[in-house]
This record gives sequence, structure tokens and C-alpha cells, in this order.
Amino acid sequence: MKAAVNTRYGSPDVLQIRDVPKPEPNAGEVLIRVYSTTVGRTDFGMLRPEPFFIRLFAGLLRPKRTILGMDFAGKVEVVAPGVTLFKPGDCVFGMSPTYGAHAEYLCMSENGPIATMPGDTRFDEAVICEGAWYANSCLRKLNLAPNQKILIYGASGAIGTAAVQLAKFYGAEVTAVVQTRHLDLVKSLGAHRAIDYTAEDFTQIDETFDCVLDAVGKTTFFRCRRLLSSSGTFAATDLGPWGQNAFLAIWSRVTGRNRVVFPLPGSAKALIDFLKLRMEAGEIRAVIDRKYPLDAVADAYSYVETEQKTGIVVVNVIASDENTAGNIDPPDNPHN
Repeated sequence: MKAAVNTRYGSPDVLQIRDVPKPEPNAGEVLIRVYSTTVGRTDFGMLRPEPFFIRLFAGLLRPKRTILGMDFAGKVEVVAPGVTLFKPGDCVFGMSPTYGAHAEYLCMSENGPIATMPGDTRFDEAVICEGAWYANSCLRKLNLAPNQKILIYGASGAIGTAAVQLAKFYGAEVTAVVQTRHLDLVKSLGAHRAIDYTAEDFTQIDETFDCVLDAVGKTTFFRCRRLLSSSGTFAATDLGPWGQNAFLAIWSRVTGRNRVVFPLPGSAKALIDFLKLRMEAGEIRAVIDRKYPLDAVADAYSYVETEQKTGIVVVNVIASDENTAGNIDPPDNPHN
């Protein structure tokens, strides 16, 4: 099978499309023919791990995982002995905890983060799990409740677009901070208010919030604390300068003030089941920036490196004219 392989750390140029052995499912696993995947911030971070201590887990000198990719959507091709939840031909989506989705085939445990797709969803619309995983973990850690006010900074990325939609689902009043070209987008996703950070300093607005979420890792608690109500909480999806968000979260817990939280992602399996319900109800949708074929996966990484993407960057492993589920028409342009 074809796969995007990186045997060393570096820029997207280290990625090579190679023929590698097709995986075989063990007992309790399914073999999935991957139709769509994504290149996300985590994938890029594993290509060139920073800070350096991440290499203690990813591989000190060379990567332990040579095929990246967490999000996947595709069809079950083979079910191994013991599998009862899926059958060959099922359209499925989910998130691989051990990467490997930047390939034509992927094995997953039937009890892992995998579910059947809503029948009217395209494969390239189902690969939203990673961003939603981080977003939902933050919102749950913030104990977001109906009628609370939340400000989401960086609301146009994979995490941010998911956070806006899920915060609306939880009944919160959402203020989204984005650049000019994304104002209409975040309003269409459910934001009550959109602030253009290129036109005004969002930290100086005359309003306070129950929660502030940095969904892109480009602001700090100290910059945003005047936005917090007396019992408000700041959450971030990134360690921040010098890892300050993790240290502030620890200190906040020690002092009992709980002003800063740095959530670790929760159960991926529970998230996939939750997302399926939200997708079926029309409460969350994919925001797709660009689509690339597998052969151009290095270009997808290069684009993600610019930190200018909107929503998700899709890699269609199967050609666009085959990349459909149910009776949905295929996407018009697989490589914008």
C-alpha cells in the first residue's frame, strides 16, 4: 500500500510516498480502507517535535511512528475474528491513537475511537475528530454551562471552529475573535458576536466572560485576565511561552483559585460517539480549507506550517470521484 513516511525529523520535505506492507488486523480489529484523513497541528508537531522533551516520547533521534495522521474516514474492508460491531463495507470514521492514517489502509480495534458514519456525510466531511477532541476537552474542563459567556480566541482553526459549534451546543453565548475574512464564518457557526483582532485589541473591550479559551496558542492568561469575571477561567490548547500555561494551571489548582486550566484530552472513544450524535443532529460540521491528494501530502504539511489554515486541511487518499458516502455528490475540487 502507499503511505506518507517520515523516517527522520525535519521539514515537510522529509515526507516520502512509499510502498509499505499492508497491515493485517489482529483479533478484535478491523482493516479500514482510508478514503480521507487530515494534516493537523499535532501531525506537524510530530514531524518536527518542539519543545525538545517531546522527543522522549516520540523518539529521541528518529521518530518511532513513521506514518502520521490521526483523523480517518473510510470503509471497513476486513473484520478479524471476534469483531461484532462492524462488517465489511461499513463507512466509518474516527481517530487513530497510534497515528498511521496517512496511508491507504489502517487497522483499528473495534472498541477504539471509531464509529459508523452518519449516512449523509462525505468521507472528507467526517475527519473533524482531532480538533473537536481538543475543543471539547477544554469546554468540559471549563464546566461550560447554558447562558454562560465564553470568548474564543483563534476561532477559525480546526480547534476553534469546533469549539464555537460545541459551545453553542452547550448553550453558551459565544464571542469569537478572528481576523477580518473569518467574521462571517464564525457567525455562521453560531457565534453571537465576532471581533476582528486586526481592527481592535480584543483584550480592551468593555466586557467580561465566564470563560476565555485560547484555541490557537497565541495569547496568554496575563494578556486576557482583565476579560475574566471574578470567577472566570482561562483555558489554552498550547503550553504557551516557556510552558507557562501548564505551570499556571498547577499553581491555580494549588491555590484553589482555578483561574487557569490546561486540559488533557479526554476519552477519544467517548468523543467519537458524541461527535456522531452531534453530526447526525446537524450541530457540528466540517470547515474545510483545502484538499490534497496523498501524493501531495508534503504540500499539505507546508500549508499547515503557515498557521493560516481555516478549519481543517484534508488529504483525500481516494480520488475525489470515489470519495462519497451515501448519495452525497463528490466535492467539486479536490485540490484547491
